[in-house]
Amino acid sequence: MSTRLLIGDHREVIRAGLRQLLAQDQIEVVAEAGNGSEVVPLVQQHKPDVVLLGYLPDEDGLGALARIKTDCPEIPVITMSVTDNPTHVARSLALGASGSLSEKSPREAFAAAIRSAAAGKEAWTEQQLKRFTGTPTVPPDLDVSLTRRELQVLRQLAFGLPNREIALLLGISVETVKEHVQHVIHKLDVSDRTKAAVWAVRNGLD
Repeated sequence: MSTRLLIGDHREVIRAGLRQLLAQDQIEVVAEAGNGSEVVPLVQQHKPDVVLLGYLPDEDGLGALARIKTDCPEIPVITMSVTDNPTHVARSLALGASGSLSEKSPREAFAAAIRSAAAGKEAWTEQQLKRFTGTPTVPPDLDVSLTRRELQVLRQLAFGLPNREIALLLGISVETVKEHVQHVIHKLDVSDRTKAAVWAVRNGLD
């Protein structure tokens, strides 16, 4: 049985290349989206086994990922970037992607990741997970002394929002957000905001 894939990327040549390459692995491209506004309606219409998101001109792939995970949370999503950008990978992980690939990855890597995601498994490599998650030092029962505001900020970090957007959303200053972020990082005993975001997702705070 073939795996049904939806590709979101504005570059027709990328979509065509993937469609041709993945056909060798019995992965059928059932729909293609050239911009962000098309993605969720096509996902809802075709119910693919997996969504592969690359670059979208009106909304980056991470924005589309967030909307899919809100409207169609059962559909696994793999993100794709020009390079193995650490920020892109970390935000993909925090927003609930099943994996992330570089466009330079070999066909075998694409096929393996798509099949893993379709089977309900994570398609993250051991190196990616080790780099961005590590072993949480905070107990999994969330016995963490975060204030209400710190918890609000942490949840927005899990959505990948920058400080300015968090400030607008919560009605506080950017400087106050920065202070809260530093307090959260310290209390969770992680090294940076991306790891704090990943911790939040892993512990169900997104």
